[in-house]
Amino acid sequence: MATVGELLNSGTARLRRAGSESARLDAELLLGWAVGVERTALLAHPEAPVGADAAAAFEGAVVRREAGEPVAYIRGLKEFYGLAFGVDRRALIPRPETELLVAEAEREVAWRLTAAPRPAGTPDVRVVDVGTGSGAIAIALATLLRRRRMLPEVSILAVDCSADALNLARENAVAHAVAEEVVFREADLLPAAEHPFDVILANLPYIPSAEIERLPVAASFEPRTALDGGPDGLAVIRRLLSALPSALAPEGTALLEIGFDQGAAVEQAVAGLPGGWTCRVQADLSGRPRLASVERAAVGSTVANSSSAHSTGPGPTRPSVTGAR
Repeated sequence: MATVGELLNSGTARLRRAGSESARLDAELLLGWAVGVERTALLAHPEAPVGADAAAAFEGAVVRREAGEPVAYIRGLKEFYGLAFGVDRRALIPRPETELLVAEAEREVAWRLTAAPRPAGTPDVRVVDVGTGSGAIAIALATLLRRRRMLPEVSILAVDCSADALNLARENAVAHAVAEEVVFREADLLPAAEHPFDVILANLPYIPSAEIERLPVAASFEPRTALDGGPDGLAVIRRLLSALPSALAPEGTALLEIGFDQGAAVEQAVAGLPGGWTCRVQADLSGRPRLASVERAAVGSTVANSSSAHSTGPGPTRPSVTGAR
């Protein structure tokens, strides 16, 4: 009977030969999944024997990973913002960089709920997650707001053009006990009857079409429609931006994840919107531009670019966009 250490060593060697850049981590995650324990338990007991059924499951997982299938799809789950989400080929695998969008969404919603008194009868803060996929953004936000006891004053809509992705998102909402708090709807970008929103969130496809084939093989297992952003990567994002004048409430905010080299192009697209708008681009933890915050310019102010202060005139100070350039 093989031990944990022996299987990890052999699996790591095979995955390294197959081209995995994270062969050891992949092997640990897959063996932990096969055995039914956390990675830390494996590392603490490399001498432990592994039963025949678990060893066979690990062997099958390694074969699938050797073929390029993402570890998240093999395990059927992906950790995101401290939560475990079910994932499969129906939707894009949540990325760590998207956690920045969730953090800023929580900050934005919390500011709207606490910056000024909210008399009885004040409408809910209306939030929409456009292109929700697995539901990770909307569900993580709902979970955070529930912990802060803010969820009763927030209405969250999650939209996707894929019925399959929405089914996966609903499954994740049930798993995290927010199925009653997040409404899921099939639509191309924004459902017309739902305007306007106070906060619009979007992690839309932003990879240029020509670069799709150059992505790591694991990406070929994910829905292409969730990755392909058209010739320059901004085709879908521009469509959403063009909808903002009618879709975003007068003092609303749109938070859009973008590619690391798309900040200037997004700012230019925002500058072309009618009525005057501001765009600020925030860097992720690696220092790369990642999140565009778009708002209408304050009445009587000069239209600002990404270097402007994050404010809307008199009244409580809005939350700063940390790292805005």
